[in-house]
Amino acid sequence: MDILITGAASGIGRAAALAFVRDAQARGEPAPRLTLVDLNSGSLEETVRLLPAGIEVATEALDLAKPDEARQLVERAIGRYGGLDTIVSNAGIGIPSTLQDLSLENYERTFMVNTRATWLLGQAALPHMKERGGSIVATASISAQAPTPTLGVYGPSKAALVALIKQMALEWGPFGIRCNCVSPGPTLTGMTARSYSDPETRRRREEAIPIHRLGQPEDSANAIVMLSRPEASFISGVDLPVDGGLLTTLMQATGYRP
Repeated sequence: MDILITGAASGIGRAAALAFVRDAQARGEPAPRLTLVDLNSGSLEETVRLLPAGIEVATEALDLAKPDEARQLVERAIGRYGGLDTIVSNAGIGIPSTLQDLSLENYERTFMVNTRATWLLGQAALPHMKERGGSIVATASISAQAPTPTLGVYGPSKAALVALIKQMALEWGPFGIRCNCVSPGPTLTGMTARSYSDPETRRRREEAIPIHRLGQPEDSANAIVMLSRPEASFISGVDLPVDGGLLTTLMQATGYRP
């Protein structure tokens, strides 16, 4: 299996790379061939060091906000291994700001990375995937459904991503291309560690989640692998929350009693 993963230097992207390898090992299947992508080349190499010896892996340090780089990335990935079975469009950014104070530059960059890059990667891969089918899994967020204070346009960019994936699933399904999202809830990654560094803040957030813990990158990574497997061949156009049940708590939060 030939897999391209963006945002692979840390967090969910790194966990996905490791999870695909573990899944193949557990099933006695050939190891996947990986193309791992991120802006942070140093941390990307750390991901490679965590992989078992013998895994075929290539790394690309580039900016997915640049449309030509996204397109050329797919061409190089296909040229390198001769195929592309799965795209994990995981790279994303969240720029703290209210809508009132958000700059136009940060608005546009957020949508370029969080939304547009997935379309560009899929569009570039489409001619090849038309011949053999494939899977595209994007990392969205429960912020697509529940706006997040102080993150301004992050939620809207993820809501647009969910809608985009559903459109891709509709248009490209006849070619055997499945398109899905995972939507993490509160997840402990390098990007969010600072938010959870205060023990009392972390306790309150864990208490609000029905499962009473924060998500780990592996939780979303395992969902990504599951949606990419042949066993999920009839699942497309889905936005799968990986949030410990947090989205189910709206009525509870209002204090509703029948």
